[in-house]
Amino acid sequence: MEAQTMKATNPKLKEFFVDQLKDIYWAEKKLGETLPKLQEAATTPELKDAFGNYRKQTQTHVDRLEQVFDMVNEKVNATKSKSPVITGIVNEGEDIIHETNKGTAQRDTGLIFTGQKAEHYKIATYGGLVTLAKTMGYNNAADVLRRTLAEDREADALLTQIAENNVNYQLN
Repeated sequence: MEAQTMKATNPKLKEFFVDQLKDIYWAEKKLGETLPKLQEAATTPELKDAFGNYRKQTQTHVDRLEQVFDMVNEKVNATKSKSPVITGIVNEGEDIIHETNKGTAQRDTGLIFTGQKAEHYKIATYGGLVTLAKTMGYNNAADVLRRTLAEDREADALLTQIAENNVNYQLN
């Protein structure tokens, strides 16, 4: 358990922090179930590899979140997200797979959009959690969350690069 450095912690603020941890924990687990489908549906080896790497990375993110729960003395809990965002993104990805032709740039582009939407949600959530953890004095937890935030930013940048390569290939 990590000792808080703040003299007085607002219990509602901690409750919100823990709710957000539960939300992103559930989201990471849901994405972990979805990424194999995206990997299988991807056309280019570059995109298949990226989704495969994200699968492995997602398990690391789940493990880190479990550490954070422990650091703040809370039970690990994957409460289904109150926000429909991840569910919507996952459903959209499945729709793209079903509504596009296998082996097409259209499918890969749609899958990249899906991946980036998930990454942007995660970047926003982890960014907020890092700030909140620091504010509440959970500096070690903030450091753990910051590592995941950095990886999600890298994943987003890689998806952008793959998208640009995909578009440039299609234009030539």
